Amino acid sequence: MRGVVFDGKQVRVVDDLEVRDPGPGEVLVGVAAAGLCHSDLSVVDGTIPFPPPVVLGHEGAGVVEAVGPGVTHVAPGDHVALSTLANCGACADCDRGRPTMCRKAIGMPGQPFSRAGTPLFQFASNSAFAERTVVKAVQAVRIPDTVPLTSAALMGCGVLTGVGAVLNRAKVDRGESVVVLGTGGIGLNVLQGARIAGATTIVAVDTNPAKEGPARQFGATHFLTSTDAVREILPTGADHVFECVGHTALVRAAVDLLDRHGQAILLGMTAPKAEATFLPAAMFLDKSILGCRYGSSRPQKDIALYAELYGTGRLLLDELVTTTYPVEDFARAVEDMEQGKVARGVLIF
Repeated sequence: MRGVVFDGKQVRVVDDLEVRDPGPGEVLVGVAAAGLCHSDLSVVDGTIPFPPPVVLGHEGAGVVEAVGPGVTHVAPGDHVALSTLANCGACADCDRGRPTMCRKAIGMPGQPFSRAGTPLFQFASNSAFAERTVVKAVQAVRIPDTVPLTSAALMGCGVLTGVGAVLNRAKVDRGESVVVLGTGGIGLNVLQGARIAGATTIVAVDTNPAKEGPARQFGATHFLTSTDAVREILPTGADHVFECVGHTALVRAAVDLLDRHGQAILLGMTAPKAEATFLPAAMFLDKSILGCRYGSSRPQKDIALYAELYGTGRLLLDELVTTTYPVEDFARAVEDMEQGKVARGVLIF
């Protein structure tokens, strides 16, 4: 079968991948579509350390082909969105409803794939850049057949991370103000999360002026190409500032733009050893800096909610998909993303 493989030196689209059958508590999914996210490229450039060879991809949707013993919540033929959380469901964090903090879901990659007898690692317990993948049952979330799979794929990362950061982590309330630094795939979902939450002033900041149209479509009430004019819109600062780029200077900007009792929420992936600075004295008026992993999500609950919001027209999914690419055009999809031509490019199988 076809898939996108990083061997430690280069990325290639191959056609000789094999994947094992599902075991107890596992699901075999035929992947129909997978979004291309910066995190996939972060494996290639070393920002996210990960052992090669690895099958890339972590934002996908497809159709269940087989289930292992003990799996009852999905069956062959069901449409599913895939999450990256292979959480155990039994530890203290899972029991508290914090599956993103499950230690068994972090840093323990499996090797369900092989090529000519050589095992390959699975990225983010998912590897959606393959025609078929095996995931833990908890990662396969059943969705209505009415959600196009090209759109549903984006729920597995971009939507969970962006909308989840607003609703689950920051807990943005009605009438509050939000600033979003960076309007890529994550930033657009933060914008629509803020709109859904009832924020009244939503300022999008992106150096690319071409991003204004999509930003306003997803919920921005204002658009700026730098942070310099934010204070003209919000003289006392913002209730919430989301950093969605992973740039240390923007981490500082996020802190500097806060109002009293404001929160800076860090979503962008910086280099592992990158350091950011800020003035501690600026934090004394009850300001906070919040980390956020995967939107502090509970995928089985949240994806079902987002599918419902999509059905009522409140959550935009189709509009996130700028272009679809056959998996063989992976290199072109990467180029378009790096040039800022797409909100989200989606690979199709």
